[in-house]
Amino acid sequence: MGHGPAVKLGRDDAAAYKTKLGVKMFVVYTIVYFTFIIINATNPKSMETVVMGQTAAVIWGFGLIGLALVQAVIYNHLCTKAESEMNKGV
Repeated sequence: MGHGPAVKLGRDDAAAYKTKLGVKMFVVYTIVYFTFIIINATNPKSMETVVMGQTAAVIWGFGLIGLALVQAVIYNHLCTKAESEMNKGV
């Protein structure tokens, strides 16, 4: 009862584009996360500030989660578009 892959695997002409995009998005997320860590390490009292009824730490936390989700959607959209355009002849 061997099931094969769901899609045919082969050459992906968009691989270089997807890699570069992924690295760029990772760097952006890392900078934002590093900023969060630096603020917590150097001025933890600032995370107690109430913003929109929540502490800044909670806002930052949900912001980081939201940023990751938004980046995932953008990455998926751009990579799907690149695959469609670059892999036409494959």
